[in-house]
Amino acid sequence: MAVLSKWLEQERPRERLYALGASALSDAELLAILLRTGVRGKSAVDLAREILHTLGGVRGLVGADEAQWQGISGLGKVKRAQVLAGVELARRMLREAIHEQNVFGRPDDVADYLRLSLGQLSHEVFGALWLNNRHQLICYEELTQGTLNEATVYPREVVKKALHRNAAAVIFAHNHPSCNNEASAADHGITKRLVNALALVDVRVLDHFIVSPQQITSMAAQGFLPSPAL
Repeated sequence: MAVLSKWLEQERPRERLYALGASALSDAELLAILLRTGVRGKSAVDLAREILHTLGGVRGLVGADEAQWQGISGLGKVKRAQVLAGVELARRMLREAIHEQNVFGRPDDVADYLRLSLGQLSHEVFGALWLNNRHQLICYEELTQGTLNEATVYPREVVKKALHRNAAAVIFAHNHPSCNNEASAADHGITKRLVNALALVDVRVLDHFIVSPQQITSMAAQGFLPSPAL
């Protein structure tokens, strides 16, 4: 088993991090530090490269399923837990960042948070970022799972949740595991119904993001967010 402490100093990712800073390291080197050790016949960096290649890069770490992890030779539950713990810390850091400031002041953080939360899921999830009157995050809440349509999203229930959270505004988001980032007719229909229902209780729908593994689309930025029909 290749252990980081036994490498030549100039080759150790941990030593390179101390000397040059984390930003100087490659994705594989950063992941190797989380893994700590390699497996028989592979250094920690070799194992990290294999993981990134198998899962499709850093973003693939987030939503990899059990079958994908099992396809990586020699990778046990402990190392998988170490990697997923790192991913969860990144997710929580972004959530804290958008919790403390107006979401419009941190649009990239909102997008990154949604990518980490939804981008790599193999099933569809529809969620809401509930915001206060200063457009700071109250919480993220998963509203439903499954294909987005009028049978799965009930505006009355969404209104109840908005009132329960004492929200003044909301950003909706759902993922497209198929990688198709275009808003469907169902997406438009659901968004319109939710905008109208929430307007009755003075909760503004600021945006509806469609998240795929590769990109994120803002319906508001594309001019697709309807005005409430009051």
